[in-house]
Amino acid sequence: MTLSEENYLKAIYHLAKPDKASVSTNAIATKMLTKASSATDMIKKLAEKGLVDYQKYQGVHLTEKGRFAAVSVIRKHRLWEVFLVKKLNFSWDEVHEVAEQLEHIKSEKLTQQLDAFLDHPTEDPHGDPIPDCEGNLPSTQKILLAQIERAESCICVGVKDSTSQFLQYLDKHNIALGTKIEVLSKESFDESMSINVKNHQLTISKEVAHNLFVKIS
Repeated sequence: MTLSEENYLKAIYHLAKPDKASVSTNAIATKMLTKASSATDMIKKLAEKGLVDYQKYQGVHLTEKGRFAAVSVIRKHRLWEVFLVKKLNFSWDEVHEVAEQLEHIKSEKLTQQLDAFLDHPTEDPHGDPIPDCEGNLPSTQKILLAQIERAESCICVGVKDSTSQFLQYLDKHNIALGTKIEVLSKESFDESMSINVKNHQLTISKEVAHNLFVKIS
């Protein structure tokens, strides 16, 4: 597969989660920052290779072959992110773009050796699960911070938004994986929250609360 084909498969996989619904050509085009006609051309190529099921006006599904290919790319991406953070001292807001390049290395042996070298991590620096070599994802129990009620405490276990801007915002407020967060109050008007982090009180917006994954502590 080409780099572009792998990127399309990964995009379809992410768009179809969590209910494995069909994905429209327009949604894929938007995700890939291209025209719908270009997306349709690529989808037809993927269908010819047995990687997707596609019928006009009925959306796109990954086949088992296509899903495994997509998850394999995601596995490599997340392993490289762990390597960059743990071994090369990258910060969690710097690794995505580099991993986007490294994820397309074809060597399966390299991926296996990297996994073993890192002692088989189960999640990346953003809290996302790392698929195993057979394409299985470890189960995780997490909810959005926005779902936590007042006077409850929780632990940050992941981010929905992994852009560098959001991660830098979290760094600024000392929020990282494993950080304990206490919800002090919630505003019904705009769904903002007052929280306590490391004995520091701050107010976060609805958008922030909907982009942090937590588990109740």
